[in-house]
Amino acid sequence: MERRDAADPLRACRDAFDLPPGEIYLDGNSLGALPHAAVARVAATVRDEWGKGLIRSWNTADWIGAPARLGGKIARIIGAAPHEVQVADSTSVNLYKLLVAAVQAQPGRRVILSEPGNFPTDLYVAQGVAATLPDCELRTVSRDEIVDAIDESVAVVMLTHVHYQSGARFDMDDITRAAQAKGALMLWDLSHSVGAVPVDLNAANADLAVGCGYKYLNGGPGAPAFLYVAERHQAALRSPLSGWMGHAAPFDFTDDYAPGQGIARFLCGTPPILGMAALEEGVDLFLAVDRPALFAKGQALCSTFIELVETRCTGLGLTLATPRDPAARGSHVSLRHASAWPVMQALIARGVIGDFRAPDALRFGFTPLYTAHADVWHAVEALRDILASGSWDQPAFHVRAAVT
Repeated sequence: MERRDAADPLRACRDAFDLPPGEIYLDGNSLGALPHAAVARVAATVRDEWGKGLIRSWNTADWIGAPARLGGKIARIIGAAPHEVQVADSTSVNLYKLLVAAVQAQPGRRVILSEPGNFPTDLYVAQGVAATLPDCELRTVSRDEIVDAIDESVAVVMLTHVHYQSGARFDMDDITRAAQAKGALMLWDLSHSVGAVPVDLNAANADLAVGCGYKYLNGGPGAPAFLYVAERHQAALRSPLSGWMGHAAPFDFTDDYAPGQGIARFLCGTPPILGMAALEEGVDLFLAVDRPALFAKGQALCSTFIELVETRCTGLGLTLATPRDPAARGSHVSLRHASAWPVMQALIARGVIGDFRAPDALRFGFTPLYTAHADVWHAVEALRDILASGSWDQPAFHVRAAVT
């Protein structure tokens, strides 16, 4: 592992992050690490742009242009045109906007189709949309039945490209074609994909997408999210959240709403400038590297982890929940264990930071910007020791925290 790290062309990227010494951080699939540049950027935004520029900074520091500027940068990562992406609000809010717009644009089609076990907020938001729009319903079928379940009643197919728990990845091209062949719109949640695996929305002819900024893009806790609307749909779709930033002329302060042109009509409230400043630094770090090499390293880390777990942890109660095929997974690996919660707490106490997902998943994220090959070895050795010794079965490790 150390020889691989010495030969890694991306090894210097780790120095761009403020990682606590003595810890192995394998949870960047949930919250990315802190870039050094984000500290300086947020401090300058607070001190100079807010503190000195005050309200002038909406113009002089181009705060007002941040949603489109950052959207254009993220567009380069997800295979979209700059004018097809905006950074705004949260993933949940953006999902609500696009689901309502998609259903209302499809007369006679009232079904949102998804899979059970999709990321909960996706299903919760879809349930809220179904409860709000007349005759709308959320229908879920297993992932291997999705294509066959798309019929003339389906307005939009809503799927997460990389599953948050298992890491299983849908074939974006095939599912998109299948949805569109039946007249439905295709909406992808890219929260566990952007920055983790190659994404090319335009090549797949995708219709709509959302994603978050705080995982592999390292934008910080609660970082703004983004949304994508293919150019061909922008004039016809209308956001249900008609806030002033989505108005055609927000500073005319007229009483009646008129939607803005293009993707700008999907803005709503005032941009969160401090969050956007941090996110932009994370995105810029990502854009500066060789992305094919980065994605290849991520999959190599995942494969090595799986191989080591299966050779070093045999007979210790672990089951692989993630596809072995790199083309069929994201950049995190889930293992099932009957006592997953206390096992993960014991790992965290040892300085190996992963996370738990109910009911029985140990989840490990491999973020190639700052994860080393040697980290994988040490993480597996810690896991083996904890399981073999039974040290996980201490009362303190069984206590559930508010956030898991």
